[in-house]
Amino acid sequence: MEAAAPRSLRVQRLLLDPKFEGYKLSLEPLACYQAPLESPVAEVRLRDEQYTLEHMRAFGMYNYLQLDSWHQDNVYYVDQLGRVMNLSVTLDTALKKPREVFRLPADLTACDNRLCASMHFASSTWVTLSDGTGRLYLLRTGKRGEGASEKWEILFNEEFGSPFVVVHSVSCVTSDSHSISVLLLRVEKDELDVQGSGFHVSLEWVTISKAAKEGVQEYEVSKRWVLQGKSVPHYAAIEPSGEGLMVVSYKPFAFIKQNCENKHEENGKGKEEEKKEPLYYWQQSEEDLTVTFRLPEEFIKEDVQIRFSPDSISVALKDPLLPLLEGTLYSSIDHESSAWIIKENSSLEISLIKKEEGCMWPELIVGDSRGELIMDPAQSKAIAERLLHLTSEEMNPDPTKENPPCNAQELEECDIFLEDSTSLCRFDGNTLKVTHVVNLGSNQYLFSTVVDPKEMPCFCLRHDVDALLWQPRPDQQDMWEHVSTFNALGYVQASKRDKKFMASAPNHSYSALCECLRRVFIYRQPTPLSTVLYNRKEGRQVGQVAKQLVATLESHDPVLGFQATNERLFVLTTKILFIIKVSTEN
Repeated sequence: MEAAAPRSLRVQRLLLDPKFEGYKLSLEPLACYQAPLESPVAEVRLRDEQYTLEHMRAFGMYNYLQLDSWHQDNVYYVDQLGRVMNLSVTLDTALKKPREVFRLPADLTACDNRLCASMHFASSTWVTLSDGTGRLYLLRTGKRGEGASEKWEILFNEEFGSPFVVVHSVSCVTSDSHSISVLLLRVEKDELDVQGSGFHVSLEWVTISKAAKEGVQEYEVSKRWVLQGKSVPHYAAIEPSGEGLMVVSYKPFAFIKQNCENKHEENGKGKEEEKKEPLYYWQQSEEDLTVTFRLPEEFIKEDVQIRFSPDSISVALKDPLLPLLEGTLYSSIDHESSAWIIKENSSLEISLIKKEEGCMWPELIVGDSRGELIMDPAQSKAIAERLLHLTSEEMNPDPTKENPPCNAQELEECDIFLEDSTSLCRFDGNTLKVTHVVNLGSNQYLFSTVVDPKEMPCFCLRHDVDALLWQPRPDQQDMWEHVSTFNALGYVQASKRDKKFMASAPNHSYSALCECLRRVFIYRQPTPLSTVLYNRKEGRQVGQVAKQLVATLESHDPVLGFQATNERLFVLTTKILFIIKVSTEN
């Protein structure tokens, strides 16, 4: 299989509005209703040992309110009694109390090492649920929404080791066989990481299939794959067919095992494999890179096959033709100027010319950890001297030094992009390889939302000042489609220092964000005006206007959950579920 070629996201220019003038603050009142909770939300606070930024992203900022996209205006949460509670809204002025639809069999408070309970609606009749202690439940719900009161039935439950949260799940029916694929997220202690945070992030991709045992149809685990990375993914979702996985993350993920049937055996081998000699060594300067392999004796030039492309490399050996190295390069090269040679000591030396001089690569192949970077001592010293001013023990070691050409203090927060290496990857479920890679660069990830429950969740990225919504289309050549634009939202959200959650309506009619406490901001798409309005500065007539609305909640408890439907916003605090009427349709 050839290495995944880098792709790009194709922006639909017709969905952009270069003449957008901004949002007009509207003072029109927003109807806000309250549904008091019988029992508080089962919030699980971070423990002392969960001190990293990744713990905060995965668990500290967890959205405790789940929206059933198959039945809009139905939201769910888990309370401190271990009950899955549902609020179904049909008429705002006649709200019913949240009702119990399922109760976890185990006592959650009995486990000290636990995470928050989490769930995902895999289909219109199936739910995957984690109790936060490491046990996964597969529930058949029957009909949901519109006052349905069918009992949720456990058809599968199993212990999966250390605690996790459910990220995504899909229900697949192929050749009269039913299966559920689910993604489990963990932040685990990493004994081998002695220089970093001491933790790694794992995504476990589990497939639970219906199997016949002695004439009885039961659900059992058919596949378990694990991906590892060093950052919590912004977005991770399984394709509707269950054949692929898409991940948006700051740092790359890679599969570490194909199947967990021999899990304990593989865990034992893990540390031994870490001690093995690297597959290759590589060095770099500001202009080029040198990669060195040790070859078996008596290998000649004709036994080696190497293919260069601007963004990938493939190294293979004949007899048999086995791939030695294959993958997407961290950055682009001048493939026509790159070369290779077999040296007298039976080593293969590859010279790669960087297209962007001066850019130092943190890795050679995206997601490949089989090589070892050899840093030239002189190069290390030069880099250290260049960074000395950042680590000086003196308050101002050189006050007379000329000011830099760009003062970071003059930049607004929204002009600074920290996650400049964020990438979007598509993993194939059969080969476990990356088939598509998009370098998102400064296109900051904002949020995800479900437009059509039969499709993958959309993800929203910042492009310049706007926020663009992308719908994954795994069955099409252009795998990601630009479906909507939220004008200036990328710029606006950057000014909200206390923002916690972002969301948008499935029909793209508005976007919204909430702060950690009390305030909710709503940004409606531009709508035609019923009256004549003129621009004061230019004197021209304005045909449409976009409104910003602000809602203030009557609560001082922190916001724990946030969801949006076409007509309503749901905001969950510890003791109250707020429903904000957003739709202006009568």
